[in-house]
Amino acid sequence: MSKQRDEAQAVMKQHMGLKASARISNTVIYVILILMSIIWLIPFVCIVLQSFRVESTYQVGYVIPKQWGLDNYKNLMNTNFPKWYLNTFIMALAVAVIQTIIVLCMSYTLSRFRFKLRQGLMKFMLILGMFPGMLAMIILYRVLDDLHLSGQYGNSVPGLILVYVASSGMGYYVSKGFFDTIPKSLDEAARVDGATRAQVLYKIILPLAKPIVIYTILTAFMGPWGDFVFARYVSQMVPKAMNVAVGLQSWLATDTMTHNNYTLFCAGGVVVAIPVAVLFMCLQRYYVEGVTGGAVKG
Repeated sequence: MSKQRDEAQAVMKQHMGLKASARISNTVIYVILILMSIIWLIPFVCIVLQSFRVESTYQVGYVIPKQWGLDNYKNLMNTNFPKWYLNTFIMALAVAVIQTIIVLCMSYTLSRFRFKLRQGLMKFMLILGMFPGMLAMIILYRVLDDLHLSGQYGNSVPGLILVYVASSGMGYYVSKGFFDTIPKSLDEAARVDGATRAQVLYKIILPLAKPIVIYTILTAFMGPWGDFVFARYVSQMVPKAMNVAVGLQSWLATDTMTHNNYTLFCAGGVVVAIPVAVLFMCLQRYYVEGVTGGAVKG
């Protein structure tokens, strides 16, 4: 009996030691994550605080405002910011719709159909997507300029939409991986009942693939919303042709720093971030499910 009691006590001590070790490791992990979150949030908190500063519109050496107010947000309406915001929203919305349709159709085709050169086509698009888009920036601008779709003609919005959606089909791999997890027997059953391929996709597959649809919409929306390099090149710094990223950056340019635009820049940054933050907070669950579901099979 004493031997069994000793063994039981030893097992209990080992179990308690493992629990204590797990608590310590979890505590260390949580502390590290909290510190990382604080470091990551500091710039955003500073921008929000500076957007409410009204005693001076220049860049200053302190973070907490001495006088608070909404003057910077009100003054945004008297600048080109509403036009930049509208340009960006139109591009993001159009790209989100068109790109989502193209990506989902391409992904469904590559997931369900078997045809010659299918593997070669997927590998070709995957390799082609590894090249940075900036390599073609100059020639793309020349094409858009010849079509009068550049900032020089005040038509950069349709030109940028055309470029953003032109290579949408190459972003098939995440959506295709998700479609691969849906049993093909559902397609076959629907086909037996007389459904067309389009009906199978829209009425059966897409309702089951809600996470990947939302993931595709979010990623398509975010591309134009935060683009700066190509949008700046195409707009040619013409005010009515800019998006919000290019417009806000122009307020911090060296030759405009004396025009008291720093707090306006911060207020504009907050306004731009609000819709994206709300979208991600509301749709975060579907976004994570889309990413993890699409990574199961390729």
